[in-house]
Amino acid sequence: MAESSKWAHTFTSQEIKTLKDAADAVIDREIVSLGADDFDLYELDTVLQGFRAEITDGCGFVLLRGLPVADWPVARTARVYWAICSRIGLPIAQNPVGNLLGHVIDVGGDSAHPHQRAHQSSDNLPFHTDIGAEIASLLCLHNARSGGESHLVSSSALWNELVATRPDLAETLTHPFHLDRRGEVIEGQEPCFAMPAFIPTADRIISCYNPRFVHSAQRFEQVPRLTHSQVEALDTVMALANEERFKLKMDFCPGDIQLINNFQLLHSRSEYKDWPEPDRRRHLWRVWLCVPGGKPIPDALYARFGADEETGRPQGTNLPPGVKFTAPLDPPALRT
Repeated sequence: MAESSKWAHTFTSQEIKTLKDAADAVIDREIVSLGADDFDLYELDTVLQGFRAEITDGCGFVLLRGLPVADWPVARTARVYWAICSRIGLPIAQNPVGNLLGHVIDVGGDSAHPHQRAHQSSDNLPFHTDIGAEIASLLCLHNARSGGESHLVSSSALWNELVATRPDLAETLTHPFHLDRRGEVIEGQEPCFAMPAFIPTADRIISCYNPRFVHSAQRFEQVPRLTHSQVEALDTVMALANEERFKLKMDFCPGDIQLINNFQLLHSRSEYKDWPEPDRRRHLWRVWLCVPGGKPIPDALYARFGADEETGRPQGTNLPPGVKFTAPLDPPALRT
């Protein structure tokens, strides 16, 4: 994959103009009110549909490059990003405050804290999946002074290796693990949920791998203690994912958009050192997407958030009563 070009695309000047014009035409509209029909992308639609097919039925990811985000106002950039995502899927909430457009930025968070999100820190993020999203996407506005490299691994490659070398651990991963909701609990829910780490289906392997959430669930007395086999299975997946033969590395530059199939790829990020100036901090926008009309999804994958009544697909984070969808363009404030 490192030598392939099918997953990377640099926008042409004409494609950038098309995106700019489509965004400027709705610049006065609220982002969350915009759907695919609100963006006229002309011939670029065919290109974007090809990307969607690559993500859902091909290698599982694409990297789109070349957006001049340093020269654009953030309102335009956000709508361009939204237009691209609208051709891939439907945005879903990624936190309890209803953000459809989220921020990956260090605000002084602690990835080990059970009630904090790891993407709000500069820590190394071990391989995992964002349990709840079909497709996870990121747009880079500013990169770090150093570090912050993105890594991807194929769940199928890891699964095939386990079946060949440790079938006992492969079997263990198909049974439920308890995962911490990290405080994102609404009325009627338990503080944990359970789902397998790997789910074999007729035509693919689906991954729901997040060992940090599994281990932090052990803080609850009602959760069964992890068995030796479960711990070994999770650790073996992590060790394999970090082997050079499985791991694809990519830099993330301003104007890059990464979209990945969250069911079929694990992703990670290296630790990074940020710039001292607040306005130069590493800053990425994130959108989670569901894919109406996509491949069937096993019932086990709805254990965290459930399914949307209208689409029948993952609905994203459960929102408390009265909370509405939002798309804030400014990042959260630094914790003091």
